[in-house]
Amino acid sequence: MNTSIRRGFALLFMVFSLSGTSLSAQSAGNSGAIYGTVTDASGAVLPGATVTIQNVVSGYRREAQTDRAGSYQFTNLPLNPYHLQVSSTGFASYAQDVDVRSFVPITLTIGLKVGAASTVVTVETGDLIENDSTFHTDVDRGLFQKLPLESQSSSLSSLVTLASPGVAADSNGLFHGLGDHASNSFSIDGQPITDQQSKVFSNQIPSNSVQSLEVISGAPPAEFGGKTSLVIQVTTRSGQGVTTPTGAITASYGTFGSATGSVDLSYGGKNWGNFIEVDGLNTGRFLDPPEYAVFHDKGNEFNVFDRIDRQLSSKDSIHLNLGVSRSWFQTPSAYDNLNVMNIVSGGTTSDPVFGNVGNADQRSKIVTYNIAPTYTHIVGANSVFNFGGYVRRDAYNYYPSNNPLADLGPIQGQSISQDRSLTNAGLRTDYSYVKGIHNLKMGAVYQHTFLREHDNLGIVDSAFNSPCVDTTGASLPGFTDPSQCAGAGFVSNDPSVGGTYNPDLGPYDLTRGGTLYRYFGHTDVKELALYVQDQIKTGNWLFNVGIRGDLYNGLAVARQAQPRLGVAYTIKQTGTVLRLSYARTLESPFNENLVLSSEGCGNNVLSPLLACTPGVSTTLTPGFRNEFHAGLQQAIGKNLVLSGDYIWKYTHNAFDFSVLGNTPITFPINWHNSKIPGFALRADVPNFHHISAFVVMSSVAARFFPPQIAGAGATVGNGGYPFRIDHDERFNQTTHVQYQMPGKHGPWIGFNWRFDSGLTAGSVPCYNVTDPNSRCNPDNGGPSITINGQPGIDLSGLTPDQQFQAGLTCNGVRATPTAGLGQCLASQLTSKLVAIPAPGTENDDKSPPRIQARSLFDVSVGEDNLFNTDKHKWSLRLTGVNITNKYALYNFLSTFSGTHYVTPRALTAELGFHF
Repeated sequence: MNTSIRRGFALLFMVFSLSGTSLSAQSAGNSGAIYGTVTDASGAVLPGATVTIQNVVSGYRREAQTDRAGSYQFTNLPLNPYHLQVSSTGFASYAQDVDVRSFVPITLTIGLKVGAASTVVTVETGDLIENDSTFHTDVDRGLFQKLPLESQSSSLSSLVTLASPGVAADSNGLFHGLGDHASNSFSIDGQPITDQQSKVFSNQIPSNSVQSLEVISGAPPAEFGGKTSLVIQVTTRSGQGVTTPTGAITASYGTFGSATGSVDLSYGGKNWGNFIEVDGLNTGRFLDPPEYAVFHDKGNEFNVFDRIDRQLSSKDSIHLNLGVSRSWFQTPSAYDNLNVMNIVSGGTTSDPVFGNVGNADQRSKIVTYNIAPTYTHIVGANSVFNFGGYVRRDAYNYYPSNNPLADLGPIQGQSISQDRSLTNAGLRTDYSYVKGIHNLKMGAVYQHTFLREHDNLGIVDSAFNSPCVDTTGASLPGFTDPSQCAGAGFVSNDPSVGGTYNPDLGPYDLTRGGTLYRYFGHTDVKELALYVQDQIKTGNWLFNVGIRGDLYNGLAVARQAQPRLGVAYTIKQTGTVLRLSYARTLESPFNENLVLSSEGCGNNVLSPLLACTPGVSTTLTPGFRNEFHAGLQQAIGKNLVLSGDYIWKYTHNAFDFSVLGNTPITFPINWHNSKIPGFALRADVPNFHHISAFVVMSSVAARFFPPQIAGAGATVGNGGYPFRIDHDERFNQTTHVQYQMPGKHGPWIGFNWRFDSGLTAGSVPCYNVTDPNSRCNPDNGGPSITINGQPGIDLSGLTPDQQFQAGLTCNGVRATPTAGLGQCLASQLTSKLVAIPAPGTENDDKSPPRIQARSLFDVSVGEDNLFNTDKHKWSLRLTGVNITNKYALYNFLSTFSGTHYVTPRALTAELGFHF
């Protein structure tokens, strides 16, 4: 077992052992609390009363009984409005709305009058809307436990993609919020995480440890910075107040040999609690592969999460999150990666011998650990002070094939191994004050990120850096020096006579007996943020005002003041909230492979391997963004609420990603600017005759403008004209409907419909001689030709397998993995997987090639109490993903992630024991 994992387990065991005696906490750093007492009409305390709180839109619901002193408490509450109801035998029920918007605890003393009791919660229009200037989506565990999720290994990403508007779905757990490339951040119980969280970068927190989510897609408040297109606030599960050990043991098995197992346990008292969760996954389809048929795609994952809470006194508490995760997975191969032909001998001679060097066998391993303690102190009746720290480390290892020459492929000419680590250590503090119309919060965050990047690279393409060429200029294998060419009857490729041979690369050409080039890059990134914000409520108006200051010190230096403004107005008579907001944000570079991207183009060996563009800076500089939102929320009756935003964002120094060959080694790049307009909508039906439903939809453009100003190589935008980045999508929507059978014990069914109009796919072959930015333009090396005077397309630039992946058909003849198409009339080239622009209509900005639109349908059916027992319960859940077995793509030869198919039909059965 890995040393870091052993240490992590030892730490988890030690702290867990202490949790019942010396450690625990009242609430996390991003949650609220309600305390109170229930009395009768005379003022005497009333034990045994039932107190219930719920948010009907998110589905959050909790229940507590008053103790002998008539007291009740709700801790670890997500910051939301709630409907509170109190009932007791012989007394009339009491109800009121409570708005939990701060860490400052709310104290309520409730007096019940003698009368008939009622336990029916009446939902009013006011319970459906929030007087808030920021567009956000609330999702509670009660929903996503029954939501069919497309990715078991990235369940949190799948949840955000399905439940939040404005999110473009991508392969391998990636999700792109509001037109930006994965510019998302997580706040886990107040701990900020702004690094990539998809499964090819890091290990996510397991969804089984999550109690609720708030996904902020509007202009972010001042407390949030870094990556703010989507801010996902996560409140984890707690054991505090769970006086009887409570938990679950589940196991599942399904298509692709996917097997999962998990155990969770909650236990605690009034002043302490512990929640621990352990889960594992083993599957034959860990990543989304470049072929519909799955092979070389095995992977496994193991997670441990532990949350410890302890109330030290009436004013002091501590909270501790601990986590260890490990994942191992193969890089999925295409048919082109099987039985690779490469040089097996004579690589330095004029007549090298080619042979089968085997199949590509690239693999990755990621180990993540996280430690995050928080101390909370209540300062009087109106204010709370938080102080916390955290250390999170991602260790990423990428392994090449055992024979590095087998890494050769159509889009990969190098073999590479990588040992990369990202360690993020930080301190955070905040002070909240609530009184009158003000809800004030001020705070500071300091982060120190240690980046270490070890890369070993070697050339495996014998034609990439040839010393000799033939009389047509075609590269030749063999030889080690241009001086050898003339004697063998060939032409020297020496740069002194106009050739392209690079002598700096010669020692690292593995086809010619070279060795690996070893690169080590490292840097420290220091970030300090100070902020103050106030939420002011007066009458029907709400104002959010704040300012944030970020000081960024990395390979570049940036300082920026960022005002944040928002206003909302509630029209109670019609159940309407109108809102406007603005945010200025500092956009910092992605940390993943930041050093390689920044220094690579200044390195004689790395620059040609990374396809660097002359004149591009070697330093990625933070940018800035101005974003505007205008929206409304509208309740329609008692069973429907609509919410939507119009979005406009302008970013100077906009960030994107490029990739090294067919590897998961991606690196950040800078474009001059981006403009992102669009809209996002959400509709909720909380509960209508046992039916609950939501619909999210959006249309968000992602227009980027050259030139590339920093970072390693890119393959788009070279024409100097605007283009759509590869996650631009015209429209997408998700509809989820859930039905609970009537009765105390009954099965339920959940149904998803996800429609995607298709991401941009710039590598799709097309005919166009008018757009100067198009890859289809012959001046840009495009495949546009004429056949008998008619528009035609030369498909020889794609391998037969790539043509097959794109589903290309010419006059009824379809490409196969081994038999491709040559030249085809543009009018006869069709595909069910990619949308090919009509001749002369392709435009990288206005009408780019795209993936074909697709609809995917998922179903879950479950029974939460199979045998109708009261204490120990058995559950059964059956899930079908892509039940129509839709044959479709996420993307095709994307500059960021290559080609990936959506999941074929996948069926899973899960059995659970709950106690």
